[in-house]
Amino acid sequence: MTSPDDLRLIDRLHGGFPLSDRPFAELAAELGCGEDMLIDRLQRLLSHGDLTRFGPLFQIERAGGRFVLAALAVPEERFDEVAARLGALDEVAHNYRRESAHPDAPGATPLNMWFVIAVERAERVARVTEQIEAMTGLPVYAFPKEREFFVELRLPLLPGGHHVPG
Repeated sequence: MTSPDDLRLIDRLHGGFPLSDRPFAELAAELGCGEDMLIDRLQRLLSHGDLTRFGPLFQIERAGGRFVLAALAVPEERFDEVAARLGALDEVAHNYRRESAHPDAPGATPLNMWFVIAVERAERVARVTEQIEAMTGLPVYAFPKEREFFVELRLPLLPGGHHVPG
């Protein structure tokens, strides 16, 4: 069970992270706890899976890189094996199961493994895609971003539906 203090921390992190020499100390003071306690709490939330990620979001294209959403149609009996292979690649940010119709062959195995290719240089996308195809024997369907949208979803975590001020 997530404690009220954990919820306050998570809620506050949705509002941004302090940009200072000691951001954890600043955040801890704001939440009324010690810096070490805040860092320990954050590490515990990550290790228990209450938080899956803690870090900045970048517009990688501004730095010359690229994120590309991609998918595979993986036969069920190979799903775990292919997921493990993708998970071992540094360029695959994450992968997950989601079934979508196959774009080339209605009635064929649906696109059921989705992942993000993340590279520091845009021209590496093609090489990573080819590497994935060679190691899996399956075609990669790439869906490069055509337009950027910003949608912020902040669900209230605290009683009364209020967020901790950021």
